[in-house]
Amino acid sequence: MSRFRKDAKKSVPELNMGSMSDIIFMFLFFFMVITTMRESTLFVKTNVPPATAVQKLDKKSLVANINIGSPNTPELRKKLGQEPRIQLNDQFAEVSDIVEFVETEKQSRDEAERNMMTWSLKVDRDVRMGIVTDVKQELRKASAFKVNYSTSKQAKR
Repeated sequence: MSRFRKDAKKSVPELNMGSMSDIIFMFLFFFMVITTMRESTLFVKTNVPPATAVQKLDKKSLVANINIGSPNTPELRKKLGQEPRIQLNDQFAEVSDIVEFVETEKQSRDEAERNMMTWSLKVDRDVRMGIVTDVKQELRKASAFKVNYSTSKQAKR
């Protein structure tokens, strides 16, 4: 009788892991490039009032925020007082600085997007309307006519 010889265990070729690190670093660099990390630090207290008719903005990249409220830390309150302050990006500003802020924000955008920018006022509910009116007047001087107010959605009862 003839004997059939069975092969020893068939081995599966190993995966080449040499290019795995290249792929991982390529994904890492890709996500680092497309992610926007910058958010301005909020130095003012903004407890926005609720609203019933809330509409979400489509392109948040075309929104520039103007925060108005009292300083939110005890150190800032001790230094600046309790009265409401205007925050543009990461610094406190006066009403007269708004025109320059609008121009700088417009210059940082593409020319096609400059007229589509929205100026979002995030105002604390305890702030009097006088400072808000002054900000809106300065926005008009700078030809920034597309203004909205940030609110929180009112809870259903």
